[in-house]
Amino acid sequence: MTKDIKWSVDHVHSEVAFKVRHLMIAHVKGTFKIFEANIYTTGRDFTTAQIDFWIDASSITTGDEKRDEHLKGADFFDAKTHKQLTFTSSTIGEADEDGNHELWGELTIKGITKNIKLNVQFMGTMDAPFRNEKAGFILAGKINRDDWGLKWNKVIETGDFMISEDVAISCKVELYNTNQKNLTMKLEPTTNTTVAL
Repeated sequence: MTKDIKWSVDHVHSEVAFKVRHLMIAHVKGTFKIFEANIYTTGRDFTTAQIDFWIDASSITTGDEKRDEHLKGADFFDAKTHKQLTFTSSTIGEADEDGNHELWGELTIKGITKNIKLNVQFMGTMDAPFRNEKAGFILAGKINRDDWGLKWNKVIETGDFMISEDVAISCKVELYNTNQKNLTMKLEPTTNTTVAL
């Protein structure tokens, strides 16, 4: 069946964020400021979504200029050579008893591609001024940065590492229907708005 509905990101109401354990007692949090996606669905069914999502690696922001420059460098994202992080979806599972869906796809960082799973909460749709229909989602997941060659670290006095290997992903995404059609999504909105990371 033809994927006939295109959705685009409403950047004003969307966020791509992450956090990493720091010194094993706190967290470093950050966001990517520049990102875009092509998302297509078949009719009313969001479980058919075809998602191509990309992030500008140089847009990483953690609130510390020196740290941001380090993250853009060769020890981490090497943004001059590998300008984008990309995610391409493969499957979206049916909802569990809490209304959560499993989203599987390929995440590429620094030229390395790995299959990952994200947890998706569908927050519902509504008609909005200027852009008729909008849809909201919360996505969460966890990856090991070493799998993509982001291996820089230091050992601290306790013998622990300065930053953890695990990176928690947390995205809030609002889409708008570029076809300007009033559709009702097949996915049922979840009643649970808490994402455990």
